[in-house]
Amino acid sequence: MTHTASSAAREASAHPALETLARAGYAVNGFLHLVIAWITLRIAIGWGGSADQSGALEAVRDAPLGGVLLWVGVAGYAGLALWRVLDAVVGYHPGASAEGQAEGAKDLGKGLVYTALAWTTWQFASGGSTDSGESTADFTKTLMGMPWGQALVFVVGLAVVGVGGYHVWKGATQRFLEDLAGNAGGDLGKVVVLAGTVGYAAKGAALGVVGLLFCYAAWTTDPEEATGLDGALKALSGTAAGTVLLLVIAAGFVAYGLYSFARARYARL
Repeated sequence: MTHTASSAAREASAHPALETLARAGYAVNGFLHLVIAWITLRIAIGWGGSADQSGALEAVRDAPLGGVLLWVGVAGYAGLALWRVLDAVVGYHPGASAEGQAEGAKDLGKGLVYTALAWTTWQFASGGSTDSGESTADFTKTLMGMPWGQALVFVVGLAVVGVGGYHVWKGATQRFLEDLAGNAGGDLGKVVVLAGTVGYAAKGAALGVVGLLFCYAAWTTDPEEATGLDGALKALSGTAAGTVLLLVIAAGFVAYGLYSFARARYARL
C-alpha cells in the first residue's frame, strides 16, 4: 500500500502541468523578491514602505495587471506546495534510507511554507490583506502565553537564525547548483552562479536579523519586538551603517530574484 502511494506520488510529481505550475511559482517568487528589493531601497533612502511579503504583494496588487499576476502567484505557489508534498511522500516511506527520509521531511517543510505563501497571496488576490509584522507579533504573543513561552520564542529565534545561516552556507558553497539542471560552465553561466551566491547570502543575513529579533523579544518578554523581515530591515536602518547595510541587502534581494528566474527555467523537477 505504501509502495503504491509512493509510486502514485512519483508519477503525479512528474506531471507536465504540475511542473509548469511549480516553475511559475519560482518565477513569481523571483518577481516578489525584486519588489522587496525596491522597497528595501526606499527604506534605505528614507522613503519608507513595508519590505516583506505583505508589502510586496500589496505593491503588486496596486500595479497594472497586478491582480492577474497575484492569481498566477496563487497557482504557482500551490503548485510548488503540492510538488514538494508529493516529493515528501516519495522520499518518506518505511523502505527509504535515512537520507531519503531526511530529504522527505525537508520537502514536507518546504511544502508547508509554500502552502502558507499560496494562502497569503490568495488573500491579497481576493481583495483582502494581512500584515506580516503584526502576524509575527501575534504569533510571538501566543507563544509567550504558553508554559515556558519565553524559552519557546527564544528557540524559534535560534531556529530562524539557523535557517539564515543555512542560506548563507548554501550560497557560499554554491550548493544551490544541485537544485538546477545545468552547471556553471554550461547552460547556467557565471551570472546565475553569482546571483545565487550573493542572493542566498543576503537572504540568509536578513533572516538572521529576524531570528535575533525573536531572541530579543524573548529576552525582553516583549512580543512587539518580533516584527518579521520588515521590522528587521527597519531595525538595521536605525544603526550607524544602516543605509549601507540596506543597500547591500537590497542588491542581494535583486540577485536572489534573478536567481529565482533562472531556477524557474532550470530547476530539477
